[in-house]
Amino acid sequence: MSENQDKMLKIGIPKGSLQDATVDLFARAGYGVRVPSRSYIPEIDDDQISGVLFRAQEMSRYVEDGVVDMGITGHDWVIENNSDVVEVCELKYSKATSKPARWVLAVAEESGIDKVEDLEGKIIATELPETTKRFFAEKGVNAKVEFSWGATEVKARLVDGIVDVTETGSSLRANKLKVLAELLSSTTRLIANKDAWNNPWKRQKIEDLALLLQGAIAAKSKVGLKMNVEKTNLDAVLQLLPSEQSPTVNQLADNAWVAIEVIVDIKIEREIVPQLMRAGAKAIFSYPLNKVIP
Repeated sequence: MSENQDKMLKIGIPKGSLQDATVDLFARAGYGVRVPSRSYIPEIDDDQISGVLFRAQEMSRYVEDGVVDMGITGHDWVIENNSDVVEVCELKYSKATSKPARWVLAVAEESGIDKVEDLEGKIIATELPETTKRFFAEKGVNAKVEFSWGATEVKARLVDGIVDVTETGSSLRANKLKVLAELLSSTTRLIANKDAWNNPWKRQKIEDLALLLQGAIAAKSKVGLKMNVEKTNLDAVLQLLPSEQSPTVNQLADNAWVAIEVIVDIKIEREIVPQLMRAGAKAIFSYPLNKVIP
C-alpha cells in the first residue's frame, strides 16, 4: 500500500433520518460534505477523507469488518449487532432532539397486559430483535420475537406487544400505548475499527475529527456576548456573568472604558442581557458559535 493510500481515512456517514443532521454537524465542525443526488459517495473537502453512506442499522458491522475506518451510528445498533468496535465518543445530536433514544416495550392500553411476565407465549414485533430476545431471556419469559419492517407502533394492536424507539414519547401517547419496560437508552456514537484505531495516523485523524464534532455540538447551545462597560460599572457587570466562565476584558481607546467578551448558554443570555444593560453595559451584541473546544 502506498503512503498516500495509507493516509486516507474512510468514514461512514449515516443515511436516512440522521443524514441531514450529520452533514450540518460536519459543516459546523469545518468540513464541507455534499451528497450528490442518487449517490452513496459523499464529496468531502478534505483530501485525506473519503466517505460512503450506510444505514445506521448496518454501520457498526461495516466498521468492524474494516470496510470503513470509522462511522457514526447509534449505540443501540452497536449493541444489536454485537459489534466489536471502539466507541470513540458520544455525539449528542439527532434528527429531533438531543435526548437519548429509548427502546421501550409497549402494549396497547386496553390490552390487559400490565407486566413483562404477562407476555409469556405472546408475539412481539420490533426492529431490534436480538436485543429484545436477550431482554426476554434475562427475564425468563418465553415470547416470540418477530422482526418488524417499520410502522411498528401500528402493530401493537395486531400482535401482543412491540419494542420500539422513542425520543419524546409523544407518538406512543398518541397511539394510546403504555410502556412496560425500557430495554436500552441510546445516543449517537462515533465508532472506529480496531485496526484503524491502532494505526497512529488514522487514530490521530479520528481523534481530531471527534474533537471538532464535539465542539460543534457544544457550540449549538451557546452564544458569544460582547459589550462595552465603563470601568466604574465593571464589578457590577462581572458579577452577573457565569462564574464558571472567565471573561476576556480589554482596554478600549477611551481609558475609562473596557470591552468584555464571554461565552454563555443561550438560555442564560436571554436572562442576563437586560440585567447587563441595567448594570451599565453598552453596545451589547451576541453572535453564534461554530465550535466550542473546552
